[in-house]
Amino acid sequence: MHPLKGIVYKSTGSWYVLRDEKDAMKNARIKGKLKIDTDISSTNPIAVGDFVIYEEESGTENNTMITEIAPRKNYIVRISPHNRNQKHIVAANLDLALVIATLSSPRTSQGFIDRFLITAEAYHIPAIIVINKIDLLKAKQMPALEHWKKMYQEAGYELVVVSALDHQSLEPLIQLLKNKVTLFSGHSGVGKSTLINQLMPEKKLKTAEVSDWSGKGQHTTTFAEMFDLPFGGCIIDTPGVKEFGLIDIRREELSHYFPEIRALINHCKFNNCMHTNEPGCSVKQAVSKGFIDISRYESYLSIMETIEQKW
Repeated sequence: MHPLKGIVYKSTGSWYVLRDEKDAMKNARIKGKLKIDTDISSTNPIAVGDFVIYEEESGTENNTMITEIAPRKNYIVRISPHNRNQKHIVAANLDLALVIATLSSPRTSQGFIDRFLITAEAYHIPAIIVINKIDLLKAKQMPALEHWKKMYQEAGYELVVVSALDHQSLEPLIQLLKNKVTLFSGHSGVGKSTLINQLMPEKKLKTAEVSDWSGKGQHTTTFAEMFDLPFGGCIIDTPGVKEFGLIDIRREELSHYFPEIRALINHCKFNNCMHTNEPGCSVKQAVSKGFIDISRYESYLSIMETIEQKW
C-alpha cells in the first residue's frame, strides 16, 4: 500500500481532519499503534500542524488511517486541561506564537502573558504580543498600555496594538503573519475569534460577548483548528484558556526564558545565581537602575514561587 502524506488541520481528540497533497480535506483516525518518533509524553499523540503518513483502506467506511507522524520542527505544550501532571501538545511545526491580550473587557493578567512567553522561549518559537480592543480604552488606561509597550519591546518582543473591529489597524499584524504558521492563543473574551474573522471574513467564526457581571469571556472555540490565510500562511486557533500553566520548567531554568534577564546572567557573581537574594547579582542591579522593568522582575519572582521543586 502506497503511503500518503497529509497535514493535520483539526484535532478533536479521537478524530482528525487532514489536508492531503491535493488540498482535499478528509477525516482520519489513528490506526492501532502509532509510530511516533518522539519521547514526548502527552495526553494527545497528534497535534494540529503535524505532518502525518496515512493509509486508505478500500472497502471500509471511514477508511483514512494515520499510521505515522513525521519528525516535528518544533511544538508547544501547556498543562493538560484534564490532568495537571501531564502535557498537552497545543500545536506543532510553528513559525510564530501569538498571544492576544486586552487591558479591559476583560483585563489580561501580566502573569498570563509572561507564562505564554516563557513557554514559547522554552520551545524555541518566536513570540509576538497583540493588544486588542484599544478602541475600548479610556484615557486613564493609556499609561498602562504605554507601560506594556515599553516593557515588552525593551525585553525584545514584537508588540502590536489593534482593534479587531478596525481592519486598517490590522495591517502591521498582517505583515507579521504573511507566509507563516502562527499559533493564536489568549484568554476567553479577548476577541480572538473576532480578530480571525477580520483576517479571513469568509470563516465567520462564532464569537461571544463578554459577560457584563463577570468581565470574563465565554468559550467559543472547542478544538484547536488550522485555517489558511488569504494573504499566505496559516493560523492555528486554540480554545480560550483561563491560565497558561507551565510544565517541566525548573526554577534554575526560569531566568533563561526571560530574554532581558538571560542577557545578564553570565555577569552575576555566582554561576548558580537565582537572582533573588544573592550578592553580586547583575539582574538585581539592572532592576535597581531601571534597565529591567520591575514588573517583569516581579513576574519572574512570582512565577518562580509557583514552580514546584521536583528535582
